[in-house]
Amino acid sequence: MQSFRTEIENPVVERDIIDLERKIRLFQEGKIDDDRFRSLRLARGVYGQRQPGVQMVRIKLPFGRVTPKQLLRIADVSDEYASGNLHLTTRQDIQIHYVSLDRTPELWAQLEKDKITLREACGNTVRNITASPKAGIDPEEPFDVSPYAEEMFTYFLRNPVCQEMGRKFKIAFSSSEKDSAFTFIHDIGAIPKVRTVDEKEERGFKIMLGGGLGAQPHLAQVAHEFLPEDQLIPFTEAVLRVFDRHGERNKRGKARMKFLLQSLGLEALMKLVEEEWAALKVKSYSVDTTQVPEHQLAEDINLVDAKIQDEAAYALWKATNVFEQKQAGFYGVFIKVPLGDISTSTARKLATIIDWLASDDIRITINQGLLLRYVRPEALPALYTSLKGLDLADPGFDSVADITACPGTDTCNLGISNSTGVSSALEKVIYEEYPDLVKNQDIKIKISGCPNSCGQHGIASIGFHGSSLKDKQKRVVPALQVLLGGGVDGNGQGRVAEKLLKTPSKRAPQLLRTLFDDYEENQLDGEYYADYYQRQGKMYFYHLLKPLTELDEVANDEYFDWGHAQENFKVEAGVGECAGVIIDLVATLFYEAEEKLGWAKENFQEQHYADAIYHAYNSFVVGAKALLLSNDVKTNTQMSIIRLFGEHFGQHPLLELSDSFENTVLQLNKVEPSADFAKEYLQQAQDFLEKVQQVRQEQLTVSAS
Repeated sequence: MQSFRTEIENPVVERDIIDLERKIRLFQEGKIDDDRFRSLRLARGVYGQRQPGVQMVRIKLPFGRVTPKQLLRIADVSDEYASGNLHLTTRQDIQIHYVSLDRTPELWAQLEKDKITLREACGNTVRNITASPKAGIDPEEPFDVSPYAEEMFTYFLRNPVCQEMGRKFKIAFSSSEKDSAFTFIHDIGAIPKVRTVDEKEERGFKIMLGGGLGAQPHLAQVAHEFLPEDQLIPFTEAVLRVFDRHGERNKRGKARMKFLLQSLGLEALMKLVEEEWAALKVKSYSVDTTQVPEHQLAEDINLVDAKIQDEAAYALWKATNVFEQKQAGFYGVFIKVPLGDISTSTARKLATIIDWLASDDIRITINQGLLLRYVRPEALPALYTSLKGLDLADPGFDSVADITACPGTDTCNLGISNSTGVSSALEKVIYEEYPDLVKNQDIKIKISGCPNSCGQHGIASIGFHGSSLKDKQKRVVPALQVLLGGGVDGNGQGRVAEKLLKTPSKRAPQLLRTLFDDYEENQLDGEYYADYYQRQGKMYFYHLLKPLTELDEVANDEYFDWGHAQENFKVEAGVGECAGVIIDLVATLFYEAEEKLGWAKENFQEQHYADAIYHAYNSFVVGAKALLLSNDVKTNTQMSIIRLFGEHFGQHPLLELSDSFENTVLQLNKVEPSADFAKEYLQQAQDFLEKVQQVRQEQLTVSAS
């Protein structure tokens, strides 16, 4: 690590990377528990892969913005440390695979040279902030949400309120009421709004709360019809504090925000949010709307005489992939990226084309594509021919032919059956047999390798997720769970797809033909697919597709998954790491409590009093959990830790406090975060930690005797 310490300008980032290298070394020496280390590396974007001994690294790109220079840096890093492929995700990240754990600190340091982070790309943190890729150029937007997404990312990165929550937390910004960022499936979703008060225009957001997909989808509820822009970050911080304290921590499947909202109800949850207000470091937060850099565009683009060989293909590409920006005289150009995968060699060539013909502001889209911005109309022919040379000029962006698919069994531990191979097979059916549907942007097909919905199958018009079946002889057949009827209604409203039935994976192309033919024959004039599904009803489609589920006769190739022609299929799904882990070792917990108290002292010295108080609060909670665990007391939320500690240890002679343990700890949301209170609270936390460690030492002494 010494070789690149001085090359990193930001001392906070440098410290992060050096700490990662040190923790890797301690883990390899057997000095850090496996679960604790896993939690730490996940929060640094390092994720275990299906293949043993290598890692997936997730690169966090706020609202999907990346410059050509950053794209080149990521390509260089992938070639040096990974497999030479860049995978674009539905959360507007870039993932690289087959990375050695030992090399992740060095890899991170290389990325930081162009201000690219891995921090909190995975784990129980605020994940990448997503936004409509059109933000800033959308003709229908009230205002550009990009700076608000950028500020949200900056404010909560390394923020103590969201470093080790019960589960991950996802935030999205849509650019307009069309809700292209799917706010209704996020923990917090924001839709821009403008109102006029006393003849003055005010900006704000409609706030959606508690949405999510996964195996148990929940549609978000409206928390605010109009939240003033200066309240956005304080409100989000208060919600995170409530989720951190009251959210489930033991039952991983119930630890998301949607379940806390379901358990408490919106009114009770919003009351808890209000109770956090006194403790917030800021009650009003103005966002600098100029902080996202102005786009840079080459003044002289030196257009070559681009010859269009196929005018019809060019016209189709323009019709499906190109739109007029709100800035007169410029166009946005979408690039359909099959499976979200771009080789590093293609990425380098693409970066050169973008420097030549578009602005330096590229956006990764939520359906695993790219958006180029500020393209002049006279540059469109040259751009088309250049993209065609890279096999990136396919028409039908965001159409029925633009299928979203997660990596599935290619690399993910959770994958049950293949999602990428079936996606390619379905796109082939569409392009070859239903070419007119390439223009259809109503029907969306989305595929995930497991029920967890990384491919967003839960809101698809036609969705699939990986599964398995057994035939009459009990042989395992790779299968797909079929879901229908999902979609976006706009302004925070959406529809969750309904599960119908399972079919062998190799029958997916015929299933798609059946659905398309049925729709073509029976739809009303101008009827959207979601409306058609609602009109016909679930049982109609169940009976329509039921023949494709029969297993009396299974063709030989149906026992093999897509892309695995010679491998007998078997379910090999492992334990996922998306949500981090639960840490249960007493000694590790005491070490963690001491570490958090150390961070509290550092923040106090730097006069970051609110952060110091929150680190001290976490020290209280973790220290209490350690002692409860030593007595085999089960806990599932931070509030249960606080209350159960009072019940089990409140009368212990070594743990006397001036007030109850609960009242002592929960001072943090009753008092303004002043220097005086921070000093007092940190001292109380330190005294408490010393006492619980003394009690633990007595336990060990008694046990040894």
